[in-house]
Parts: sequence; C-alpha cells; structure tokens
Amino acid sequence: MYFEFSNPGKILSGTYALENIASELKLLNCSRAMVLSDKVLNDIGSVKMLSDALVTGGIKIASIYTDIPADSDILVVNKIANEYRKINADSIIALGGGSVIDTAKGLRMLISQGGNDILSFVGCEVLPKGQSVPLVAIPTTSGTGSEATQIAVIKNNEKHVKMEFVSQFLLPDLAVIDPRFCTSMPKRVTAMTGLDALTHALEAFYCLQKNIISQSYALAAVQLIKDNLINAISNGSDKKVRLNMANASLLAGSAFSNSMVGLVHAIGHSLGGIAKVPHGLAMAILLVPCLRFNLDYCREEYERLFLAFVGAEEYVKVEKSKRAEAFIDAIEDFLSSVSKKADMSLKLSSYNVDPKCFEAVAALSINDGAIIVNPRECSKDEVIEILKQCL
Repeated sequence: MYFEFSNPGKILSGTYALENIASELKLLNCSRAMVLSDKVLNDIGSVKMLSDALVTGGIKIASIYTDIPADSDILVVNKIANEYRKINADSIIALGGGSVIDTAKGLRMLISQGGNDILSFVGCEVLPKGQSVPLVAIPTTSGTGSEATQIAVIKNNEKHVKMEFVSQFLLPDLAVIDPRFCTSMPKRVTAMTGLDALTHALEAFYCLQKNIISQSYALAAVQLIKDNLINAISNGSDKKVRLNMANASLLAGSAFSNSMVGLVHAIGHSLGGIAKVPHGLAMAILLVPCLRFNLDYCREEYERLFLAFVGAEEYVKVEKSKRAEAFIDAIEDFLSSVSKKADMSLKLSSYNVDPKCFEAVAALSINDGAIIVNPRECSKDEVIEILKQCL
C-alpha cells in the first residue's frame, strides 16, 4: 500500500508555548509579523497577550487585523493581502478558530503565489511552493484542527458555497497549542468544537484514504476526546483538560488532513452554506445517522474504534458480531451526554431548518469533495433521507 503523510513544520504544545514563538520566528528569518485574529479575542485580551509575547521576544508587529467574519470569506482574504503587501510584513500569525486560521492560509496562498484574487487558485493540490511566507497558527478552539491541516475552507458568499483549497503548502510552519487561549470558550462552543474534532478523527479512521499513521493519530484523538470533552464543558478553567482537548484536535486535524473526511462533512458543508447551521453543530447532528449509513462497509474499523472508545473491559463484554453496532450506540450515548451537559439540542428542527431546503442541500452534498472517499456511495435521495432522520 502506498500513502503520503504531511505534518505541520513544528508543534509547540503546553503552557507558555506562546512565549517560544518569537525565537522560532527568528529561526525562520522573520522580524515583522502580521497578526490575524477576531474582535472577540481582541476584546478579551488574547490579542494583547500574544502581542506582548512577540514584542518581548523581539518581533515587531507590522499590523493587527481583527475584522474577520465567523466564516472566512474570499473577499476578506483578498483585502488583507493588499494590506500585507503595503506594510511589508514577512510572516503571518493567526490567533483564533478555524475561520481565522483558514483566512491566514488563504492570505499565505495569495502572497506566496503573487496573486490578487484567491479564486484564481481554486483546485486540489495544484499549487507549487511559491515565495516563502512563514505561517504560525494558534488555535483558540479545540475542534477544527486547522493548525495541522493542508486544507483551507473559505466561503464564497456570493454563491453560498464553502470552497476547499488543498495543498501541502498550506500547512503552518508552527502549530502552537497553549491552553490559556481555550479556557474562555463557552460550554456550547466547547461541545460543538469537541464533537467536530471527534468527527474528524472518526472519518479519518474509516474513510477510503486512511493509512496506518492517520489511523494512529485518529485513535489517540478519539481516546482523548472521550476522556476529556465532558470535563472541559463542566470545568472550562481546567488547563490540563483544555490542553488534552487541544492536542486531540491537532491529532484529529493531522489525521483527516492526510486521509480526508467523508459523508458527515459533505452534508455538513452544505448545511452550513445553505441553512447556516454552524459546522460543529452540523457534525454532531449528522454523525450517528451517517455512521449507520456506512455500517456494513466499515464493520472492522468500527470494531477497532469501539475498543478505543470504551476500553478493553467493556469491549470484551460484547459479542464480536455486535461490536460495530455497539460502537454506534456508544457514540450516540456520548453525544447525548455532551448535548445535555452543554444544553444543546441535536435536532435540526430546534434550529428552524426548513425541510424544504433538503433538496438543495442534498444536491450540493453529492458534489462535495469530501464524499469522494466515503466508504459507501451516497445518492441525492439517500442524503435527503439522512437529513430527515436529523429532524
């Protein structure tokens, strides 16, 4: 079997990882950084904490840009690229969730390729390396894993489509995991991002492009999420639990970046684009129905995941022929516990999603790139049936 596997250049993980960024940037011959973040992180002091650490370490901040929307936007990427060139920056630091980091990846893509419009680079793995533009990714949520992926999801608001860009040159040079940035996440955000990471890990483990390394990363992520997510919701100030969840998100991100994701994400992307369902919530709602849809094509993988999820003692209590089904039941029970702890419904009807949009969501889903590596082919009608189960 042949496979390829790419990781971020370097991972800094743990309390005070932030304070080591400046020295790493100097090794990359950088001295003028452009910082990308969002208004909330700026208001609560996270951007200042980053700025102080950089300046103390001898890195000048050429500009701070915080006007980034909840969904990264192609027009915003183009706008920031113009500013980056004007201020003569030599590196990019992204502090935030998936939208901020994906915006930074899009910015790096434009600058490195000498372009002005990100739409000119649409396509899968077509980019050459281009100009060196060091990128540091500092996640403040524990879900997208964008700090460890070679994927950027950037929204085209005009067409109501989330566009995927894939290239090994989108991988950050530094992935910085510091639990201090995660402790302010509200319960629902903690739940949604954690279940997003869980979905990344599960799909990375059983989808068609899986490999021995991605599966190893995925299993480690599954175990960390199972052991820490509910505690993270209950006690968000616990830095040990937050660090475990952040590391799980990175592991899951690296896993799916190399093995890709499947049906859950294909439908979830479409739900987000058409019905405005937040990505992590869509993952949580769709996960069990899609696991059931793939059951007969993934029995061996589900059995292995069941062992990782419940442990050896519970695993041996279940007959071998029933372990795949038991895995889905265990995931469903876990989702129920998480949703109750976060006071979060896992039904589309709770979020005013009109079933009339299912036709459009299904049409978009079957053309989403993520569906290509799903273990079982899925038709438009089958997507609609899955969506009906989620009401």
